Amino acid sequence: MPVDQATFTVRTRGAGLHEITSEVARVVARSGVARGLVTIFCQHTSCSLVIMENADPSARRDLEAWLDRLVPERDPHFTHTQEGADDMPSHIKMALTRTSETVPIDEGRMMLGTWQGVFLWEHRRAPHPRHLVVTVIG
Repeated sequence: MPVDQATFTVRTRGAGLHEITSEVARVVARSGVARGLVTIFCQHTSCSLVIMENADPSARRDLEAWLDRLVPERDPHFTHTQEGADDMPSHIKMALTRTSETVPIDEGRMMLGTWQGVFLWEHRRAPHPRHLVVTVIG
């Protein structure tokens, strides 16, 4: 069973959902795997990965706003605060979402639905370079 692995860096612009579907699709195409799985793994604890609607940006804005209400900054119960008010909320948001996603591959392409995209979700306000590992198995 062939396995191909690549890493790439996403330079975020700060908090928000950053679509990485095309970058992952390039790794899948380069692998030559016709049928199998692709797993995307994020090597950080203050951002996450999600599969989300990629057609209407209001769906992403609503998701971001909802999670911000669920995990607000400056919660007086947080003790991990040396890196800023957004740090501990970012760790909690990561724990509530995912650090990896797996998508089936058929005919050399990810089997995402019509309106689905793969997104890196930056939970910190400042820009960060985020490292992702993509493993294709077929």
